[in-house]
Amino acid sequence: MVRMDTILEVRGLRKDYAGAGGVVHALAGVDLTAARGQFVAIMGASGSGKSTLLHLLGGLDLPTAGQIIIEGRNLTALNDRARTLFRRRRLGVVFQAFNLLPSLSAEENIALPLIVDGENGEAVLPKVRALLETVDLAHRATHRPAALSGGEQQRVAVARALVNDPAVLLADEPTGNLDSRHAQDVWQLLRRLASQQQRTIVTVTHEAAGAAFADRIIVLKDGRIVGEIQPGGSGDAALVATRYAELAG
Repeated sequence: MVRMDTILEVRGLRKDYAGAGGVVHALAGVDLTAARGQFVAIMGASGSGKSTLLHLLGGLDLPTAGQIIIEGRNLTALNDRARTLFRRRRLGVVFQAFNLLPSLSAEENIALPLIVDGENGEAVLPKVRALLETVDLAHRATHRPAALSGGEQQRVAVARALVNDPAVLLADEPTGNLDSRHAQDVWQLLRRLASQQQRTIVTVTHEAAGAAFADRIIVLKDGRIVGEIQPGGSGDAALVATRYAELAG
């Protein structure tokens, strides 16, 4: 049964690709839900389908079959323009690469999605500055990316992904370019966003230490869900690593 506060629902999701040896089933019937304020991590070996799943959730590609429903809207039924607008206005995405414009300050990078969407730059500054406070970077507002550490750049990228108040925040290996200390800062930030702001977060990661901050971990193997781990945001990396080895092995 789907919870009343469900923000994301995936039903029977399949994605097939034509390969040299025949059809490759990147996803072979995935079902999952995420409620408001839930932090969900997706883990799996290379080729398990986790990146394909995240791309489909982000509306960057269409599935072969199945549905993706966010806030009651079926993304798979939208045309290209409607899906692009939905992605811009209701989804936030954080990538492994920070993707900040080097010529813009931190606050300008955060404001950019709103300005592209037609809002006035001066009018959005209070919101941008509030987000800088949220990611603990108010003191770095006017610094350009080159003057920021990798961890600071990724926190700016998280703030930028939140500037449209998205229904779902998607994070694709968000700490892949960071050392362990800065990675910990980003995972703790995502945990706070879920717990304190009731953000619905879905992330793909191979890091047990990061996934342990999630409420739930979905384990994929060969395009199918083979189990779930429930660390409850505990940060217990040893528990996650042990259970993941059992499920994905």
